[in-house]
Amino acid sequence: MALKAAKAALDEQDYGVAIKQAAKVLVTDPQNYHANVFLGLALGKQGKYDEAAGAYTEATQVKPNEALAWQGLIDLYDKQGRIQLDGYRVAAVELARIYMEADDRVRCQAIVDKFLTFAKEHGTRTQYKQALELLLPTSTLYDYLEGRIPNPAHTYSKIAAIIEADEKERVNKEIGERRTRFGAKIGQVKAEVNRDVLAGSALEQMYQSIIDWSTEDDVRRRYEEKLLQRAYDVLLVLPAQEKAQKREQVWQLARGIVILKHPFELAWEIVLEWHDGEELAEWDAGILREFIEFFPQNGLAKVIQGYITSDINSTARGVNQGSAETKLKNKDDNHNTLSAEDRLLLMTDGVYQSTQSSLAHRLLSEYYLSLEEYEGAVDTARKAYRLAIIQAQACGLKTEQNIDAINITLATSLIHYQSPRNHSEAKSLFDEVLERKPLLTPALIGIGLILEDQEDFVGAIDFLTRAIARDPSRIAVRVEAAWCNALNGDFSLGLGELETCLLEIDGTDSRTLEMRAQTLYRIGICIWELDPSKRARKDRKGAYSRFLSAIQANMNYAPAYTSLGIYYSDYAKDRARARKCFQKAFELSPSEIEAAQRLAQAFADQRDWDLVEIVAQRVVDSGKVRPSPGSRRKAFSWPYAALGVVQLNRQDYAKSIVSFQSALRISPAHYHSWVGLGESYHNSGRYIAATKAFQQSQSLESNLDERVVGDTWFAKYMLANVKRELGDHSEAIIDFQEVLRRRPNEFGVSIALLQTFNEASWRSVELGFFGRAVEYAREAITLASTIAGHRVDAFNLWKGVGDACSIFSWVRARTEEFPVEQVRVLLKTNLDTQQYDSFADIDGVGRETVKLSSIGETEESVKISQCLDAAMLAQKRAIYASANDVHAQAVAWYNLGWTEHRAHACCASQSDRGTSKRSSRFLKAAIRCFKRAIELEAGNAEFWNALGIVTSQLNPKVAQHCFVRSLHLNDKSAGVWTNLGALYLIHHDYQVANDAFTRAQSTDPDYAQAWLGQGLLALLVGDNKEAQYLFTHAFEIADSSSLLVKRQYGLSVIDHVLSSPSTPAGTLSLIQPLFALQQLQSQMPNDLPYTHLSALLLERIGNHCAATDALATVCAKVEAEYEVSESPISLGRFAKAKADLARVHLAAQDYSAAAENAEMALDLSSDEDNSSLDASARQKCRLSAHLTAGLAYYYTKEIDQAIEMFRSALEESDDAADIVCLLVQVLWAKGGEEEILVAREQLLDCVEKQPGHIGVTLLLGVIAVLDNDTDTLEAVESNLQAHRISDNVDNEHQRRIDELLVAIATLVHSGETRESEEMAQSTKSVMLAPAQPHGWSRLAAVTADQYPPEMALKMALRSVPPGGSLQAKDLAKAFAGTARVADSQRAIVIAPWAKDGWEELARAIV
Repeated sequence: MALKAAKAALDEQDYGVAIKQAAKVLVTDPQNYHANVFLGLALGKQGKYDEAAGAYTEATQVKPNEALAWQGLIDLYDKQGRIQLDGYRVAAVELARIYMEADDRVRCQAIVDKFLTFAKEHGTRTQYKQALELLLPTSTLYDYLEGRIPNPAHTYSKIAAIIEADEKERVNKEIGERRTRFGAKIGQVKAEVNRDVLAGSALEQMYQSIIDWSTEDDVRRRYEEKLLQRAYDVLLVLPAQEKAQKREQVWQLARGIVILKHPFELAWEIVLEWHDGEELAEWDAGILREFIEFFPQNGLAKVIQGYITSDINSTARGVNQGSAETKLKNKDDNHNTLSAEDRLLLMTDGVYQSTQSSLAHRLLSEYYLSLEEYEGAVDTARKAYRLAIIQAQACGLKTEQNIDAINITLATSLIHYQSPRNHSEAKSLFDEVLERKPLLTPALIGIGLILEDQEDFVGAIDFLTRAIARDPSRIAVRVEAAWCNALNGDFSLGLGELETCLLEIDGTDSRTLEMRAQTLYRIGICIWELDPSKRARKDRKGAYSRFLSAIQANMNYAPAYTSLGIYYSDYAKDRARARKCFQKAFELSPSEIEAAQRLAQAFADQRDWDLVEIVAQRVVDSGKVRPSPGSRRKAFSWPYAALGVVQLNRQDYAKSIVSFQSALRISPAHYHSWVGLGESYHNSGRYIAATKAFQQSQSLESNLDERVVGDTWFAKYMLANVKRELGDHSEAIIDFQEVLRRRPNEFGVSIALLQTFNEASWRSVELGFFGRAVEYAREAITLASTIAGHRVDAFNLWKGVGDACSIFSWVRARTEEFPVEQVRVLLKTNLDTQQYDSFADIDGVGRETVKLSSIGETEESVKISQCLDAAMLAQKRAIYASANDVHAQAVAWYNLGWTEHRAHACCASQSDRGTSKRSSRFLKAAIRCFKRAIELEAGNAEFWNALGIVTSQLNPKVAQHCFVRSLHLNDKSAGVWTNLGALYLIHHDYQVANDAFTRAQSTDPDYAQAWLGQGLLALLVGDNKEAQYLFTHAFEIADSSSLLVKRQYGLSVIDHVLSSPSTPAGTLSLIQPLFALQQLQSQMPNDLPYTHLSALLLERIGNHCAATDALATVCAKVEAEYEVSESPISLGRFAKAKADLARVHLAAQDYSAAAENAEMALDLSSDEDNSSLDASARQKCRLSAHLTAGLAYYYTKEIDQAIEMFRSALEESDDAADIVCLLVQVLWAKGGEEEILVAREQLLDCVEKQPGHIGVTLLLGVIAVLDNDTDTLEAVESNLQAHRISDNVDNEHQRRIDELLVAIATLVHSGETRESEEMAQSTKSVMLAPAQPHGWSRLAAVTADQYPPEMALKMALRSVPPGGSLQAKDLAKAFAGTARVADSQRAIVIAPWAKDGWEELARAIV
């Protein structure tokens, strides 16, 4: 009843009641089929699809063969769309099965069609593909519905399209994801993705099924193409170990398509490309023809068409009528005739289209080889080889025959391409092929040709003979074998074989004509070499006729022209024809080395360097210059040497160096290449390398031919130039002189030697070797006189004379050595008086000055005027000598300007009357000269700088403009920056001056004048310490020609010494400034103030003799000056010089002279009113004279006069303590009671006035010791103890304090107390000054321990200069204190006048 109620409720659409009623039934009968169906239907109506599906499923399980529940599921799934598509498929298949079993085809097909429509509308591609599988033969429904459903081919095509779309989408997705990984490469990613997707794909099976089921040929052909493409794509991505099976599948598919003659390019290309054969004849002729017909626009087809229509068969392998190429050629000759140009264009266009075809490149390379286009053959064969390897790896092919054929073509081309550069590579390729195919004829021929080119004729004959045995019809090989026999020395055998071959060469085409010409030429060479007599070689019926016949056979056969050129040049003596023959030979072939060399030599003789370069460069580019490794061919160095000479003449030194180096790598003993290399190095500034090159060339001179030995002087000359550039002037002069001894009239060498003399002279001035400088200048003048005897119109001659004469103005102490007469004669040589009149109206130096009869107040001024006049005259003559050279004339005016300026500077420094006007004339002339130089060459920065210097005093604005203009042209000139800074300094613009000096220092830190300028600036602003530092640095980096640097340095040192009396300067610290002042004295002997300073420094270092001489000179010159001028200034200078001279005489123990000069100094300075000295200077002068006279009288035992002088000194010095000490010592020495009393009084008064004076305290202590005055000693001792620990006491006073304290201890104490006190004082001295030797020496004297003497010696060694000021006597005493014999001997050597060493040595010996 409940089941009926459920049915009724459904009919009434009361689905809730229906559900309840059906549920009641199922409670009691869960397997009730209709109750589950009713429940599912009601639940479905209420939208409860999942519960409804469960109810229907329970029903299908109860009765699976009933259609009602399955139909309900289908209706339910149909309402849900794509959500339950998979369940829909299961239900549809089951329902169709039920209808099939019920034999209801209509309803069965309807269910299938409905499901396919639903899957297509709502399902994915994969779900639709699964739905379509119901229509395939593999489905259980196919046999029942066959004829009512589409053909399987149609279904398979739909499934294939779905798979294709899915795979494409998957590939793109995977590539997009993987390419973002770190380190991923797009090519590798694509390969991996394709391998993963294609390897497991069912698409190939789908294509095959379509082919199997399709009834339409077009469809089958289309899917055969797809199947082949798919299989080929899979093959490319498979691993190497899995390629074999797939490759066979691809081959069978492609072969089948070709057999069916279906025009699918990939199949035909696979069949052609994968075929492994040595020659194109091994390919199927029909396939080749059909491929060309089917694909006329295909690149490979174009190449094959061009290849088979060419005559390559007869040229490369001989005539073979059975070959595929020949058949095709014969077939196409009637309707497809191509010219050679069209054929080459067709094949190159085909290769351009088929960039990945190894066969196309191989055929084109073979065609290039037949045309002897070796470069194209090499490039194309290399590409063919790379493509063949890539194809073999990608497809897993075995292409040994193809690779060998490509390598044979490549190696054969390499024999001729850039021969012999590529012979080693070609030989290795041939050897590789011969290892597998020992009898391959092309490889045997190739190695034979290589060995022939390498002049290994025996080996070449062996390989060529083996090739002839394999193929006797190759006439070209027989000709080469005969030629090798001839080259091996058997000209008779070679001649016979060549003549036999000549008979077989008909010469009907261009190739055989070329072979005939070559054979005739070689026959001529054999005849030429068989009889080398001059008569035989001149015979026109002999070799000459063969050479002409060779040219007649081939007008472009170059070797025959070379041989004819040699005949005309060496035997017919027709140079014009010879040159034409050589030119023709070289135009035809750059490999004609002999013709090229003779041409280059002829062009070089004509100095046509452009043509020499063309010839040499073409020979180098030919590759024939350097033989391949292992070759016996001769290398040629002359092309590189010729290029080096050309580049050297063009001043392209970097390239000439490379060229000469290349020549020397080939011929290390080539003399002229070493000379050229050295000259190139020299001209490029690489002087060390140039020296080595010239030295190497000199080492080869002993092996040179007699014709070359006469030219070896040039290498010596260039080596001298290199040494000159390196500053080794003495060696350069020796070498130049040696060259002149061999070639005395070589003007260039003479001028170079003259310039070297001048450079050496100036360098000597810079180094301070003034005597040597004068010697070089004299030698330069002597050499110039010799040169003038041959040629007087040379600019460098007169420039050198002017420079040599100017040297004497820089070394005035040696002006008496100026060769006046010699220079006068030189200036009058070929005299044209107008040459000396340039600016004569300004500077006064003209034709009358040639006599060099200058007058002056002193001999020195006369000599200086003579050398400067001579220098100016020589420079004026240089101007006329350079009239034809604008640059040289500008330089000549520039040189004259500096000479005029030098004359101005020398006149300005002299004290002669009348020189000021003459000095200004010289300055004006210098300005005119520099202006003239600038007019001729306005872009020269040095000219503007010079004009700025000479106008600095006359017009500062013009000078500033000149300096700025010079810096505009060259802002890297430290000298110009310094000059600009000096200009600003003169006009008190200190900040700008400092900036200019700083810029100069940064530009060139070693430019001394910049540091000097900053020193002067520091001096002006009051920073004396910084000024001294800058002057010292300037002096250290300056050369000896700078006078101002030495002056300022000397002054700064003197000022420092005078301003720091508490830190006395040591001897070593005064040597450098003394050296500077002495150099200054040599250059400026009349510069008396600095001579006086030099004497003061000599006095300080203890060189009293030299100081005496210097001061005596100063006194004499100042006295002479005073006698002329009677100037108070001269009188004051005379008084000071006398006072200093007296003091030096005193130090030299010449007491009488000291007293005499001191008295004179006192007399000269006695008149305070007429003295030019200020009060302080006069006081110091007189105080020095009084003290000197007092000491001199003291040492001559004239005590009264000494006392009188000291008393006067006390008056002059306002009772100075040091003078009191001297007076007390003199009074004490006199010994009278009154004198001693006066001495004590003076000393006590001084103590009261200056209680802290250490000298007074010491002197008081000594007197107390002598008087045994214990009370005074106690006071003195306390004072000494205080001084002892003071930092203001120097070492000498410290030593005296220690000695006095020990003496006091000895006097006050006695016995053991005395010894202990002496020990205590000595120990305390060591403690207070452990680094001083005197404490240790005192301690050693009071103890027997060996340690104190050792320490005394060590401290003494550390205290000698420059570490201290310890004297030699004290050092000798320290050595003697060790009581060792060796040290005693050292003490004697150090100070032989001291007794300590002698006494200790005597004690040790005894």
